[in-house]
Amino acid sequence: MLGYLFAALIGLALGMLGGGGSILTVPVLVYVLGFEPKLAIAMSLPVVGTAALVGVVSHWRSGNVRLQVAALFGSVAMIGSYTGARLSVLLSARAQLLILATVMLGAAASMLRSAVRDDPTAHTEAPPHVAVMLSVGLAVGLLTGVVGIGGGFLIVPALVILGRVPMKSAVGTSLLVIALNSASGYLGHHGREVVPWGFVVQFTSVAVAGILAGTALVRHIPTRQLKRAFALLLVVIGIMILWQNRAQL
Repeated sequence: MLGYLFAALIGLALGMLGGGGSILTVPVLVYVLGFEPKLAIAMSLPVVGTAALVGVVSHWRSGNVRLQVAALFGSVAMIGSYTGARLSVLLSARAQLLILATVMLGAAASMLRSAVRDDPTAHTEAPPHVAVMLSVGLAVGLLTGVVGIGGGFLIVPALVILGRVPMKSAVGTSLLVIALNSASGYLGHHGREVVPWGFVVQFTSVAVAGILAGTALVRHIPTRQLKRAFALLLVVIGIMILWQNRAQL
């Protein structure tokens, strides 16, 4: 029941913040539900991908999904995600958790910055930096494959600052990239772990319900306060993971 409660909270965070909540999936699976880290990473990818697809639907209806950008960015990210998943066998479970904790602290810093500024990624009419944007896509894909994150907190700024995509379209497009990324990452992990699909479906269903609730509630709750609170939660969990796996250092 505690695991399902966290699944709902992950969905609420995704629905209210538009991203970032999926980064909690692996810590919940490992530290709350007791799954082995490598299995948890493989399990997280269908959860993250399905949640992202649910988010894509509403953005698609609003015209906020740029298919050409998603295809370009997503194709590179998918290569990185599959490669990262295949190479993750070279890393110990503790090393993967340390990487995840570092990424969580980075995500927290990104959220705190965006909570302080009115428009941290203002859209400009300057030409896009395609090569740099694709490099970020490859890096995000590698992280997805190695530690099972969606990477929206990196994808959205990359699309806005480097790809010159308006913020609303960047959020919708990033969700499609995350879904593609997660599918590719899971294919890279396929055959290594026996995934308990019954539980994954239940966990994902609760997370999706949380997303729908969060989408309905977002207009009633100040986004800045949510980002600050969620960033603090990421810092606490990230530090906890670093401390528990300090022996690997």
